[in-house]
Amino acid sequence: MWIPMLSLTALPHVGGIFGGIITRREVKTWYSTLNKPSWRPPNAAFPVVWTTLYTGMGYGSYLVWKELGGFTQDAMVPLGLYGLQLALNWAWTPIFFGAHKIQLALIELLLMSGTVAATMVSWYPISRTATLLMVPYMAWLCVATSLNYCIWRDNPEPKKED
Repeated sequence: MWIPMLSLTALPHVGGIFGGIITRREVKTWYSTLNKPSWRPPNAAFPVVWTTLYTGMGYGSYLVWKELGGFTQDAMVPLGLYGLQLALNWAWTPIFFGAHKIQLALIELLLMSGTVAATMVSWYPISRTATLLMVPYMAWLCVATSLNYCIWRDNPEPKKED
């Protein structure tokens, strides 16, 4: 049982590593030019927070997987929702930092938050511990959404000339 536990716990980090590559380059260039709210966390906090959140959500997915006996018919909805929110999570960084689409990233973040909430609702009857492991993630998404909104509001996209 060590291999599934380690694999499912590590899975969220895969997208996080690729996102980190994009983010590292853009934080020093494009992101540094943006108007950001005074309350935003320091840049150094983000890798620590995401490493912690990815580990918690990954381990939570393992608990659900284990409780349901693997990738069974019963696991389709709770693990499917988890996979969807994870894909949305991984997509945010290329949208925001890669494509510099601040408004689209905000919309995507709202969709992700809804999918995380649905994941938590589906997990609750299966594993309360797994659900509780998602609570800090949901709290951080509230911070991230507020930050994304403020950056969008305070950095209007340049007008395209016809």
